[in-house]
Amino acid sequence: MRLRRLLSVFVFVLWGGGLFATVFVSGAAAQLLEPETSRGAPADADEVRERIAAVEKRLPQIPDRAAALYFLAASKQHLGETLEALKLLKECLALQEGFDPSGSPVLKVLKGDKEFDDLVKDVHREFPVVAQARRAFVSEEKNLIPEGLAFDSQQNVFYLGSLLQHKIVKIPMNGKASDFVPAGRDHLLPVLGIRVDPNDGTVWANSWNENGDRSELLHFDGFGNLLGRFAPSDAAKHGFNDLVVAKNGFVLLTDSVSNQVFRFDPGAHMFAAIPIYRELSAPNGIALSDDQQQLFVADDFGMVNVDLKSDKSVEVNPGAHNTVAGTDGLYWYKGSLIAVQNGIGSPRIAAFRLSPDGSRVVKTTVLENRSAFMDQPTTGAIDGDNFYFIVNSQGGNLNGNHVLDVTTLARVRIGVLHLP
Repeated sequence: MRLRRLLSVFVFVLWGGGLFATVFVSGAAAQLLEPETSRGAPADADEVRERIAAVEKRLPQIPDRAAALYFLAASKQHLGETLEALKLLKECLALQEGFDPSGSPVLKVLKGDKEFDDLVKDVHREFPVVAQARRAFVSEEKNLIPEGLAFDSQQNVFYLGSLLQHKIVKIPMNGKASDFVPAGRDHLLPVLGIRVDPNDGTVWANSWNENGDRSELLHFDGFGNLLGRFAPSDAAKHGFNDLVVAKNGFVLLTDSVSNQVFRFDPGAHMFAAIPIYRELSAPNGIALSDDQQQLFVADDFGMVNVDLKSDKSVEVNPGAHNTVAGTDGLYWYKGSLIAVQNGIGSPRIAAFRLSPDGSRVVKTTVLENRSAFMDQPTTGAIDGDNFYFIVNSQGGNLNGNHVLDVTTLARVRIGVLHLP
């Protein structure tokens, strides 16, 4: 899940339509940086150039070269360096992994340029529209700006977090929402990832104040009463994003600011970092296998599989002409990972069938691509063989606690797909 904001150096932008939370946001929020104009370079030019240099230095080690090239292309265009951006974009798209710049707020300004338009035509021919989703329900409120969605199979209800209202709503299948955690009651920060505890039906949620880089893990009982709020005791900046709850009670969560994955012990109230074999870049989506042994963590440039017994990790190999990068919401389903990929330009939802050891993708099925249901999607939740997901998060209309254009706020649509 991603918020629209700058993280540490600058986290978020080229995602959700551009990519990569290590420099800007990911997910629904992204790419709201304005390109360089005749009045001079953008205010964050020095930071962006610093990030470009860091990615270029790491390029030989980044697992998905196309993801890195896409990030660099969008960053260059943000700086107004169009020729270099097109060169990088052409190299990226030649790898035929599914990156689609037509959906990127930063790159789509190039529409009308023949070279850019030809590149987009090639992508759309290779990766056509897939439209299988249908509408499940629509919220009554327009100003939620949601990020996280969870499903409680015992109560048959959804929980939807609000970035703008700093609250959590409870939605039964008929779509008639009510406040689960009302705005203002517990002085919550913007709410991101939400999951239901499989052990007792309580609700865990991540929260994150982008302005102060303050973050908390929240715990509520089944009635929405606050049971606890937890934060690391160190002096580092944190941005808790998504999470999963294991059957042993531990909460596993991604931190998009410190670029770490944490294991939280609810008994000891302690956070412990899980070692990862490589440097992560704004880790976001996270999923846990049914046997509780494999943890999957998505970041800007790929996806890592962590063996929770040994804490050893390996890269998930997507195979040729495929990418697992740009993933926001991530979910385990019968040996596959369901991914909301909103960091590859035009968003898509894909199912990645994995090898038994979880180290490689053996089959990719695109479930939804460039359809009316791909309007800033972020996360979802699985109920049986159905995947429910936020269609229009509207994160791109949010800057901190300020709505950029109130006239465009819309009721939140939840879509549903039947899983293969």
